[in-house]
Amino acid sequence: MKKKSVKKKSFLTKLFTKIVRKFGYEIIDQANLDVLTSDKNASQNLSEAGVKSINVPLGSTNVKNKINSLTIIIRSYTFGDINDDKVLLDQNKKRIFELPKIEYTLRTIKSVIHSCEESLRFFKELDINIIVTDDKSNDQNLKKISDLLENTKIQTKIINLKDNEFDGQINQKDINGNQISKNMISNMRNILKSIEISEKNNSDLIYFLEDDYVHTKDAITEMLFTYEKLSSQLNCDLFLCPADYPYLYSNISDTKIFFGNRIHWRTVKESLITFMTSKKMITKYLEDLKTMGQLRHHPMEYKLHRIYEKEYCLSPIPSLAMHATNINSIYGIPPNFNWKKIWDENN
Repeated sequence: MKKKSVKKKSFLTKLFTKIVRKFGYEIIDQANLDVLTSDKNASQNLSEAGVKSINVPLGSTNVKNKINSLTIIIRSYTFGDINDDKVLLDQNKKRIFELPKIEYTLRTIKSVIHSCEESLRFFKELDINIIVTDDKSNDQNLKKISDLLENTKIQTKIINLKDNEFDGQINQKDINGNQISKNMISNMRNILKSIEISEKNNSDLIYFLEDDYVHTKDAITEMLFTYEKLSSQLNCDLFLCPADYPYLYSNISDTKIFFGNRIHWRTVKESLITFMTSKKMITKYLEDLKTMGQLRHHPMEYKLHRIYEKEYCLSPIPSLAMHATNINSIYGIPPNFNWKKIWDENN
């Protein structure tokens, strides 16, 4: 009789599970945290790309803004005006680990590729395109970058900038009338190139990225799921940053906290020129974004910060990437983050 009772219970459980699943609900067994409506555990990623976001115990959010395509534009610089290319752009400070700039570029690209490949486990129909816009890298460095890009099934491309590209658009003096450096002109030229590409690109999301952000394996997955969820909840397009910058904790400021897919996100009013946003936002603020490559403001991201006064910009807690700058920089490596582990994983 006991065995018969167990079988009957199993049959009823399966029947009930099917009915509940049909209405879009999930059932979790509190004894072992198994999700009876799927083959997952409650501790795993339960969200379904393009359909719904699920957080225990917050429940489910239906996705209204499905992401079908993503273009990542990595701005590459592996040169310097001085012999020591270990220093930061337009600064006399060395980066964490004090290695040649190409090392940071390669690890950035490798980490992004790995993170994109991981995201395809969940976003199976997602069209991803990685573009590297490179300014003045030598043949040896370009070969190293090319070899990395060829070692993935994701669509990739290198675009080499010309020395005189955008010369007529870039002001040689900053907002205060001071002459800007050749390195800064290169930086601005590359910003304009990435915006030009995004202007002609029809991807749902575009990720503008400097070449010194080493990403965690789940970074792109979290950003995509979070964008789908929060843009659906807020009914608007967003800006997402990959890094939890130290400067965010240098003063007390009001912020809003959201729960993304697996981590928390906070509203911020400032970022560097590394962010993910929609094609709609790029079109809406095209001229403001171009200005960052045309006239050197202080800070350089001045126009971007003005946009954040009107739109949501979110930063992750904990960080999804390590901005590999000087260890003392308030815009650099994130706090409470295993810098060496992420660095070594992308060797």
